Amino acid sequence: QVQLVESGGGLVQAGGSLRLSCAASGRTFRPYNMGWFRQPPGNEREFVARINWSGGSTSYADSVKGRFTISRDNAKNTVYLQMNSLKPEDTAIYYCAAQDYSRASYDPINFESWGQGTQVTVSS
Repeated sequence: QVQLVESGGGLVQAGGSLRLSCAASGRTFRPYNMGWFRQPPGNEREFVARINWSGGSTSYADSVKGRFTISRDNAKNTVYLQMNSLKPEDTAIYYCAAQDYSRASYDPINFESWGQGTQVTVSS
């Protein structure tokens, strides 16, 4: 498995931006699709964005489409989540996760490695 460590969370005002990073180590980073998920207070973990192993395909939850951008740098073994126009409802713990490149599901159960999470708080 690959080990993942998120960073970049924090407190930001509504309308602001944050950039999350997820650094991978261990097994080769490249054959993994990567996803970002979030867990708002009192709610279940939900899909945010996903990027395939090559970076050529991305997908987003409707709630973040047009505001968030997922990207990856395979040379640095890092995946990013640029979050713009943040809203209070984006407040959550954000997790990155790795998925075998052969899978296509957005279900968290199909992601095999997870980071510890980073808190994002958006004030109104």
